[in-house]
Amino acid sequence: MSVPGKLLYSLWHLPIATVRHSWRHGGPLAQCAAARGESAMRVAAATLPPLPSRSGAPFKVHLLTGHRFVHQTAFCLHSLGRVCTVPIEVEIYDDGSLDDTAASILRRLSASVLIHPHAELAERIDRFLPAASFPVLRERWRNYPHIRKIIDVHLGREGWRLVLDSDLLFWREPHYLIDWSGMPDRSLHAIDCVENYGYTRTLLEKVAGVSIPPRVNVGLCGLRSDAIDWDFIEYAAASLIAAEGTSYYLEQALVAMIVAREGRSAAAPEIDYVTLPSPDEIAQPTAVMHHYVDVSRGLYYRHAWRQTLASL
Repeated sequence: MSVPGKLLYSLWHLPIATVRHSWRHGGPLAQCAAARGESAMRVAAATLPPLPSRSGAPFKVHLLTGHRFVHQTAFCLHSLGRVCTVPIEVEIYDDGSLDDTAASILRRLSASVLIHPHAELAERIDRFLPAASFPVLRERWRNYPHIRKIIDVHLGREGWRLVLDSDLLFWREPHYLIDWSGMPDRSLHAIDCVENYGYTRTLLEKVAGVSIPPRVNVGLCGLRSDAIDWDFIEYAAASLIAAEGTSYYLEQALVAMIVAREGRSAAAPEIDYVTLPSPDEIAQPTAVMHHYVDVSRGLYYRHAWRQTLASL
């Protein structure tokens, strides 16, 4: 960008974008209240009680997290344990920032929480994704943490794994997810509030060679690890980036292509597994789960996590 272009961006476009973003999220007062709510959430996460002791077949979940997100992860797991009548088994994947203090918050929830350290995950990258064959995936792994929800969880492993985003809260027992986990036979995903792939549908379908399903959301993502074609994922990521650049939604686009090429998938019912819940739904939850994306994030920090403490 030229010097005049940089000045125009700094003095005009950036301030306007910042103001628009602020008002879209309720304005400065609402943003300040959300920031205070998140600070309180961080404090409360360190005092959450252990997950309840249950009997029966375990429900296993996988989450990527780090120092910045551990409070969200803790409340996601706390809310899940609060509503489930079966035991929960948890595997955590360190994004490279999970220090001892953050790890202790997660281990406090259950002695059985398994944390995969960043060094272990980096070693798997060297073993299964050699630099000569997978340059794009290795670069994205270093610079785009979202793709680690695919790579770190599934690379070199076997069987089905259900990955949860940390910014979820559960309000009723997720029978659909538990049933899928007990007998998975196809990939699972959530349904997005709008389609967010970061790339044109024409390009996605050209690269995938098949029609892409609408509104795939990876807040919930169940894949069979040993069925993932890593050569295709490298090709797809390289092709998308070469044609239309990098995108925040690359991970979601890749999962949509995996699902499309598989030919069938399970979509968690939209009425129960809600991406972007409305203010009314946040105030009085009727769904099984909320995924607090975009403008719902403010109410998540201000109110929603506090509601999960009501039964303690």
